[in-house]
This record gives sequence, structure tokens and C-alpha cells, in this order.
Amino acid sequence: MQYNFSNFKIGLKKVEEFLGKEYSQLSTGRASVMVLDGVSIETYGSYQSIKNVSSISVEDPKTLRVAPWDKNQIKAIEKAITVADLGLSVATDELGLRVIFPQLTTETRQKLVKVLKEKLEEGRITVRKERGDVWEEIQKQERDGKMTEDEKMRAKDELQKIIDETNKNLEVLFEKKEKEVMG
Repeated sequence: MQYNFSNFKIGLKKVEEFLGKEYSQLSTGRASVMVLDGVSIETYGSYQSIKNVSSISVEDPKTLRVAPWDKNQIKAIEKAITVADLGLSVATDELGLRVIFPQLTTETRQKLVKVLKEKLEEGRITVRKERGDVWEEIQKQERDGKMTEDEKMRAKDELQKIIDETNKNLEVLFEKKEKEVMG
């Protein structure tokens, strides 16, 4: 019996997507709407993402325009962005808010690359954990007589190929974001 890696592959794809999303939320000195994805405000008795209570657009390469549908929420949005500590400055006007992305210094860029490496390592740890779970399952199937020794070794080789491909994809995500950060 050949081992079915489809659920494992789906799990690894989710790790790649998660890392990509994490990277997209980091400010690189260029205005990106996704930076505000993780910021929420308390409104109407519950927490809402800023993108659910306003329109967000790129005004210029260093500025986002946040236009709340309810102008009474401008102060709450300003506070939420400030508290989120994203390293952005906020200016309010009668239309809403301007979120300004500061020019990155060399020191800031190095700190950002360090954060990118930490997130890459988190992804790798998750991949190793997934690999361990699948390997245990393969060994169990062999012990239970559902798989021969040869099939187990073929499954191990296939497992390693999948892991290598995933790690390569994670590395590509990191390198792409690192280039973006370092300018």
C-alpha cells in the first residue's frame, strides 16, 4: 500500500501561505494595504478589522488613505494603528486618516530581516513537526502490516522530497522579502 501524502501536502501549503501572509503584513517602507490586516478596533460592541469598517487605498508609494464609513471612528482607528506599533505615523483630516510609511534606516532594515528570519524559522519548525507526524504514521502502518519495509523506505524518500521542496519554497519567500526590505 502506498502512503497518501495529499493531506500532508495541503498542510505544508498552508504553512507557505501563512508565512507569505506574515511577510505581507510587515512594513518595508512602501505603502501596502495588507500591513493593516491584523489591526482591529472596537466598534458597535465588538472588534472589527479596520478593512471591515473603512476603505483603504494606496495614496502614493509612502502613504495609505483610510476612509472610515462612519467618521466617528477616525479616533478609534488612529489609536488602533498607533497601539499596533507597526512603526507607521498617522495623520487625521476631515476625510479620514493618512498612514505614512517612514523611510527605513539601515538599522531598521536589519531588525526587519531578523524578524523575517524568525518567521522563517517558525515555518520550518512547523514543517518539521508535520514531517514527524507523517513519519510516525508511516512507521505505524508498517508495524501494523499495512505497508512493507520497501514501501516504507519509498514513502520516506517521497516524504523527504516533499520536505525539501517546501523548505525551498519557504526560502524563496524569505529571499524575496529580504530583497524588498534591503532595497
